[in-house]
Amino acid sequence: MSRRPHKGGGRGHGPPRTERVVGGLHPVRELLRAGATVHRVMIAAGRDDTPVVHEIRAAAHRAGVPVDEVARGDLDARADGLVHQGVLATAPPFPYASLDEVRETADGQPLLLVALDGVTDPHNLGSIARTAEAVGAHGLLLPSRRAAGVTPTAEKAAAGALAHLPVVRMANLVRDLRDLKAEGVWAVGLDGDAPDAIGASHLLDEPLVLVIGAEGAGLARLTRETCDQLVRLPMRGRVGSLNASVAAGVALYEVLRARSGTAGPGGGDESATSGPPDRWTT
Repeated sequence: MSRRPHKGGGRGHGPPRTERVVGGLHPVRELLRAGATVHRVMIAAGRDDTPVVHEIRAAAHRAGVPVDEVARGDLDARADGLVHQGVLATAPPFPYASLDEVRETADGQPLLLVALDGVTDPHNLGSIARTAEAVGAHGLLLPSRRAAGVTPTAEKAAAGALAHLPVVRMANLVRDLRDLKAEGVWAVGLDGDAPDAIGASHLLDEPLVLVIGAEGAGLARLTRETCDQLVRLPMRGRVGSLNASVAAGVALYEVLRARSGTAGPGGGDESATSGPPDRWTT
């Protein structure tokens, strides 16, 4: 499913709010690779024509997207503080998907969704999206209130993954989790106080929504009560917890291990998850 890029314009010299700014080499490249609508690509005047920049120029040319050389100061003003690496694109507001669209992407495979319960840091959102896309998750579920949405910062942190991973805004996460459970999708929540380690779960290779709690606060009470199982990550050191995006990454690779029958992260058939050689460089 191609992604068609949340209202994310900058302030001051930024574009109208009917457009969003996407900044950074990999986010812009992946937007073009995904066949998304892109209005314009801007490259800092004098920027080195690296292989990724060359690929962006070529992809924009094929798609009929204008590429303009822009003074770096003007690019900085448009970026409004976003680290852009000398490349920006303007595009329509981010296109959130529906659950029905996400179900279609499973194409007969056991559904794998990631739900964020009150995650407010767009960097964490982007990092989680990056790992979710890498392991083959079918969609990311975000509450509509008291949680981060897809912003230019989240897209930059995702390094292009949000161009490919469908994202659904949920009006009521608990209600929607219950609806998914009624359809046969298991809800497994990460909880540092859970009695079971994630490796002991027998649900990871089933249709699944993995629920990640907010930074510091963890899962909300109703969310905890709605999950079919709560699991923890094994911790042997003295640090009490992991960053939400790190915890999500560890858990998602445990899900991948369970689904591929490998001995652990990094084992098994690499062809199932590998992308272009420089896919995850920053």
